[in-house]
Parts: sequence; structure tokens; C-alpha cells
Amino acid sequence: MAARFLWASRVASHLKISIAQRGFASVVLKDLKYAESHEWVKIDGNKATFGITDHAQDHLGDVVYVELPDLGRSVSQGESFGAVESVKATSDINSPVSGKVVEVNEVLSESPGLVNTSPYEDGWIIKVELSDAEEAKKLMDSDKYSKFCEEEDAKH
Repeated sequence: MAARFLWASRVASHLKISIAQRGFASVVLKDLKYAESHEWVKIDGNKATFGITDHAQDHLGDVVYVELPDLGRSVSQGESFGAVESVKATSDINSPVSGKVVEVNEVLSESPGLVNTSPYEDGWIIKVELSDAEEAKKLMDSDKYSKFCEEEDAKH
């Protein structure tokens, strides 16, 4: 078992993902920032791409609909801009940072399940032009988010 975990740790390091030793099995990418409401954000200059985390999609179950915002809409950190509907529940999507929506993932209208199968790549939800890049400092890195999820799961 120890050899398997060591191998998994090396693979995870190579793939730039974080894994936890106990119970928590969701994929958490190291180069992203995370909100307590389980959205991820990737910042590239003055632009940011975001969606819901692997942990969130796992708890939601099969996603059947994604409510997308209009282009040009302003979003504010911590406020809802859309929703994800699954076979289990409907959940608001909160903005991890503030900005103006410059692109929405229209593919999700036809293939909402991409949020489940590829939450960090094909299942991204929106891209924004940042209005305050400093807000990202309030978000968690991959290690803090993994610990946060592990503690949250332990409570339930």
C-alpha cells in the first residue's frame, strides 16, 4: 500500500495535481485558486477562467443543465452568477473574483456533463476580464483547498 501511494504521489506531482492521504479523492490542480463555495479560477494576466471544482461536481452528481450568464455582465466576488442543475440538486455558481464576462462556454448548453467529466478543462463555465486582481489573494491554494474539503467532508 505504501508503495502504491508513493507511486501515486509521484504521478500526481508530475501531473501537477494534489492528492491527500486520507479519504479525500477529488482532483485538485496546483496552478488554480479555489473559493470556499467550490469554484476554481485560473488567472492569466487580466483574464480569469472559472468553473466548479471536481469536488463540487462529485457531490452534485450528473449535471443536466448549466445556467450561463450573458456576455458583458459584471460579476462580483462571492456573488451568484448562474446555477448548475444535477440529478440530485441545483446549486448556485458563485464568482471567485470580480470582473466582466467576456466569454461563456456555450458547449455546456448542449453538453452539461462536461462539468462532470472535465471540470477543469472542457467544463469551464465563464471567462472574465478582471476588475480587481488583488481579490485572488483571498482565495485558497490547492493545499489549503484540499484540507478544506477533507475537513468539510469529515463533518458530514
